[in-house]
Amino acid sequence: MKGLTHFDKSGKARMVDVSGKGPTVREALAQAAVLMNKKTYGLIKAGAIEKGDVLGVARVSGIMAAKKTPELIPMCHPVNLSSVEIDFRLSSKTHSVVVSARVRCTGPTGVEMEALTAVSAAALTIYDMCKAVDKGMVITDIMLLEKSGGKSGDFRR
Repeated sequence: MKGLTHFDKSGKARMVDVSGKGPTVREALAQAAVLMNKKTYGLIKAGAIEKGDVLGVARVSGIMAAKKTPELIPMCHPVNLSSVEIDFRLSSKTHSVVVSARVRCTGPTGVEMEALTAVSAAALTIYDMCKAVDKGMVITDIMLLEKSGGKSGDFRR
């Protein structure tokens, strides 16, 4: 098993030194699901939630969160993001909204945390905007689906 890189030889936390790594194109895709009751799902789909455009606001929230990741996650490097795309897939069968985030950069470290932070914030925004109608919503299945670029190579779930 590879050693943990966020700790020095004496066990103290540290930010990994990436200064020796060359820039490469990095990309990550993450997703999260928000499960809700049928009424809430219908209101989102119809654009009838009183607080406004749920998916539009959640999209902006996800993009903003990706950009703020190093302020939220300790030891996370500031990354010069080149692209953040937030998409939604609505399922009438499961009364859910699946949020996906694809994040790209060219740099010495990856963007997995930015993609995961983006879907988390977008899902939380959906919850926040709809909680007056449905406090029983569940945010679930936050996961990395893909990553490419860098020394560790590609990953596909």
